[in-house]
Amino acid sequence: MALSYIQANSNGRLHPADEPAVPPLNRGYLYGDAVYEVWRTHAGVLFAFAEHWARLERSASALHLALPLTPASCREEIARTAAAFRTRTGESGELYVRLQVTRGAGPIGLDPGLADRPDWTLLVQRAPAPVSRALRLAIPLGLRRNPADCLNPAWKTGNYLNNLLGVGEARRRGAADALFLNQAGHLTEVSAASLVVVEGTRLVTPRLEDGLLAGITRALLLTQVAPAVGLAVEERSILPSELDRFSEAMVLSTTKDVAPVASIDGHEWPEAPGPVTRRLIAGWQEWVGGYARQNPGLRV
Repeated sequence: MALSYIQANSNGRLHPADEPAVPPLNRGYLYGDAVYEVWRTHAGVLFAFAEHWARLERSASALHLALPLTPASCREEIARTAAAFRTRTGESGELYVRLQVTRGAGPIGLDPGLADRPDWTLLVQRAPAPVSRALRLAIPLGLRRNPADCLNPAWKTGNYLNNLLGVGEARRRGAADALFLNQAGHLTEVSAASLVVVEGTRLVTPRLEDGLLAGITRALLLTQVAPAVGLAVEERSILPSELDRFSEAMVLSTTKDVAPVASIDGHEWPEAPGPVTRRLIAGWQEWVGGYARQNPGLRV
């Protein structure tokens, strides 16, 4: 049961996630008028809670959406939901936690003022298994990443249609995920992960200004782990035509950690994971292990 069961907590009410809970007039359902964050546990500890919460606050502020939870009450509700999940399933391993906050319900209409009050839902399930094989990525042919002056990719909102359509195209082309270009033709990010490529002993990654989410794993790896394992970091714009100059590629995310990339369209890295990727994976595992030991109060 642990593999398939998802525990939900809707505004404080615990229930199976396949039980209806969102009213048809909820604006998250009707318009994607919502923000969300995802955490996972390492050694049972809720990882990087403060960093994810700060990003949730930034996303909510950009949408002028009031958060109905405080950091303390959110941690309490996560603990309740995780405990209910473990009781129901007997699962003792690592957990995936998702919090979604919508503007609420109200009369049909785009005016945000029609919403009554913010709603929230927590979902807890078993954390995904580590990526077992290097990923194949495809650059969508007919889609670009949302420009920052439209629906800013820096906001983690409930509207993921652009990402979803890109993944659909990538899957039809035999790839696992989509790697998006921005309007200027520069690489940005995968549908739900950050991109890093390797040039010598230097990590190169797209600039946030090129239109991508400020990934928590990305930030921690670039600022904490890479220096600890002796790797320099460069953030700059990257064109697809430059891919041949890089010796390795990887993606970073809360659920994938550090995952190797085997190809991007016609650019192949058949030995993935390469030595730098393996070095980063080991460094990341050591760093998150230290984080878990230093933050026993975040155990769920």
